Amino acid sequence: MRVIGFTGWSGAGKTTLLKRVIPRLIGRGLTVSTVKHAHHGFDVDHPGKDSYAHRVAGATEVLVSSPLRFALMHELRGAPEPELHELLAHLAPVDLVVVEGFKREPHPKLEVHRAVVGKPYIFPDDHDIVAIASDGPVPDAAIPVLALDDVQAIVDLLVERAIPIEEAIARAGSAACRN
Repeated sequence: MRVIGFTGWSGAGKTTLLKRVIPRLIGRGLTVSTVKHAHHGFDVDHPGKDSYAHRVAGATEVLVSSPLRFALMHELRGAPEPELHELLAHLAPVDLVVVEGFKREPHPKLEVHRAVVGKPYIFPDDHDIVAIASDGPVPDAAIPVLALDDVQAIVDLLVERAIPIEEAIARAGSAACRN
């Protein structure tokens, strides 16, 4: 398994771009999984469902299975949020894991930037950003800058710059030791 990420401010178009990238990666014969970070509380379960009742009753994990899919929900119940490398360990093996968010984790990332969002670039302060996908020129960029609509070039870069998952985990451990 190899891993690479998308980072950028809210509204920059990370998810929109990822929805265009995933089919191209699959078209190359790669199996792809994603990990998405949410900065707010979220719920995939709803009142009235049995799985919701199990979780509210106190179950730490609830696994729901059907002929089409399964979903595992894990309640942290006050425990700290898991780090990216801990979450990656839960994934079934695939060729490529694309991480959306997790700005502070030390894996290679593509910064998605739109000028209209009005936020500064992240790359000057994050040396793990390996390229920028932007809707305009990027002054003072010492890394590749790709047009936000050049999906093929973005896919090529993601495949080229993804690192083995073991390396991402080692980087995370090394960064934790420095903090």
